Amino acid sequence: MSDDDRHSGPAHEELSPEHDDPLIRVLHLIIRNSVRVLAVLMAMVIVWAVADVVYVMYQRLMVPPQYLLDYSDLFDVFGAFMLVLIAIEIFINIRLYLGSNVIPIQLVIATALMAIARKVIVLDLSDTDARYIFAIGAVVLALGIAYWLVARREFSLPRSGGQPPGE
Repeated sequence: MSDDDRHSGPAHEELSPEHDDPLIRVLHLIIRNSVRVLAVLMAMVIVWAVADVVYVMYQRLMVPPQYLLDYSDLFDVFGAFMLVLIAIEIFINIRLYLGSNVIPIQLVIATALMAIARKVIVLDLSDTDARYIFAIGAVVLALGIAYWLVARREFSLPRSGGQPPGE
């Protein structure tokens, strides 16, 4: 098998179904099928979460005064929306994991950024310690820098699919 054949296939090189050892082949098959089960479960979680968003909105809109959302209701609705978006991003991570031979680092970092953004959006500042706020700020900064560095690196890679120097 040529180097191009290994990199163009749909499966992870690390989980190759053509490994020499039969035990490793079986273990790789188990892991790949486990990831498929995770993808199905994540799709179910997304459907359930969308139903929860509808339920949360219905609950908030039916409380007097009807059809109006106050400040805290908006945070609950935004938090529910963000959870669905995070679940979708996790599903995309799983799907890309199944369909490529690379882990989508930029997407993983973007998912982490979305999760911390959700935390920032729904954070109740009146009941939060300053150290906790600084820690969240540090996480946001670190993830932002990591995302920028990965995006910059991927942008500078040659389009032919070649490896950068030194790898």
